[in-house]
Amino acid sequence: MDKAAKSDAVATLNDVFSKTSVVVVAHYAGLTVAQFQKLRREMKANGATVKVAKNRLAKIALEGTDVASISKLLTGPTLIAYSSDPVAAPKVATAFAKENDKLVILGGAMGKTALNPDGVKALATMPSLDELRAKLLGLLQAPATKIAQLSTAPAAKLARVFQAYADKDAA
Repeated sequence: MDKAAKSDAVATLNDVFSKTSVVVVAHYAGLTVAQFQKLRREMKANGATVKVAKNRLAKIALEGTDVASISKLLTGPTLIAYSSDPVAAPKVATAFAKENDKLVILGGAMGKTALNPDGVKALATMPSLDELRAKLLGLLQAPATKIAQLSTAPAAKLARVFQAYADKDAA
């Protein structure tokens, strides 16, 4: 890698670390190419990304970012998973680590908060941003539906009473 490529890699990583909300660091030694490709596909399907970068370049890129606390985790063969959704990358990484014991989660960061492996696993159990939005929308729609039902109920009852009188008079 020449000097220009290294500076481009550092700039790209710095941009990633500045804009993402969560970063997960894991060791991947022993994963086959097929397993690694499966991990990449799962991450991409969930809106997350996986990168393998030189640790030294990643440490340089981390300087001055909110997630700089993960620099001490960058030793050995490490991968960096990140996403703008705070739950996507930890959820996929944790699920993949359960299936493949060769992927070892070292920790991560969410904003300025450093996460240990248990913190990453706890983050993975939370509902995703889309799930939270759906629940909130459901909660907002439920009262509106009930109000609509209550406003139409008296009119329906009144119509039934008139129908009963009409049936009584006809008989």
